[in-house]
Amino acid sequence: MEYRQLGRSGLKVPELCFGAGTIGTQGEFFEAWGKTSQEEADRIIGICMDAGLNFFDTADIYSNGGSESALGKAIAKYDREKVLLSTKATFRFGDGPNDVGSSRYHLVQSLEHSLKRLGTDYVDVYHLHAFDALTPVEETLNTLDKFVREGKVRYIACSNFSGWHLMKSLSVSERYGWARYAGHQVYYSLVGRDYEWELMPLAADQGVGALVWSPLGWGRLTGKIRRETGIPEGSRLNTKVVVDAGPQVPEDYLFDVVDAIDEVARETGKTVPQIALNWLLRRPTVSTLIIGARNEGQLKANLGAVGWKLTDEQVAKLDKASARPLAYPYWHQAQFEERNPFPVKVS
Repeated sequence: MEYRQLGRSGLKVPELCFGAGTIGTQGEFFEAWGKTSQEEADRIIGICMDAGLNFFDTADIYSNGGSESALGKAIAKYDREKVLLSTKATFRFGDGPNDVGSSRYHLVQSLEHSLKRLGTDYVDVYHLHAFDALTPVEETLNTLDKFVREGKVRYIACSNFSGWHLMKSLSVSERYGWARYAGHQVYYSLVGRDYEWELMPLAADQGVGALVWSPLGWGRLTGKIRRETGIPEGSRLNTKVVVDAGPQVPEDYLFDVVDAIDEVARETGKTVPQIALNWLLRRPTVSTLIIGARNEGQLKANLGAVGWKLTDEQVAKLDKASARPLAYPYWHQAQFEERNPFPVKVS
């Protein structure tokens, strides 16, 4: 397992991060991700640690706190300083008018509860799960800076921000000398390349590392979906609440990309998800990929995505198959590469 800097910060994180949304599961949405028992979760965390994957990501809302509690129990037997923990807040957690958003009130409450469920006195990376347009950015960032100064949070990050959300936040942090976002947790995959349009150039310019969620395209690049067979029985993509909450991907486009991955799979002897993950690890600004697993077999298969590299020709083949028409003004800017070059690729 190789390690990379999280953006321009001094923190090194493994190429792969385990997403704990599949453990401690409760409710239709999270049960569709996977029903992993505590015993199985303990084994999965052990496999991760043995492989050098010591970075674990969760959120307060995952299974209404169940994911944090299960993860906290699973890591309890390890030296806390050998484990990197990431959790998030902002989404609604409770019925009260202040139980949502990125206000000082809600963040203080959320962090304290997350620390208790995780069984720790600090988290290594604390994310805003989404942008809160109703709370002043200054209030939010001042609160996060206080967490860092108190030692309850090591680094701050955001998730699902637009370009102006992120740039405004970085500007406010710079103005007041507060902690700045070291990472941005984003959706990015071979069937979802919108991140490249604006967020990637911004991240390259400002030194913000990408922590990629759903790198297998919301379950579409597991290798089980084919043009001839469609979506198999048992896939979470058969659950309406899951499909509606995730990225929408036209079927013909998906099958074209899978066809290209299959071609590369025959050349490399690797699996569809391993190729999809390895392609992402070659992309600019990517610090880590957040992988999930319902069981040990899926985890071990995903761990096979590291330790080797696609050739430039194979990357180009996948780039071409997954390319999509750009929205304005990006299609216009892309015509003038001498002034608007694509961020430098990872070597």
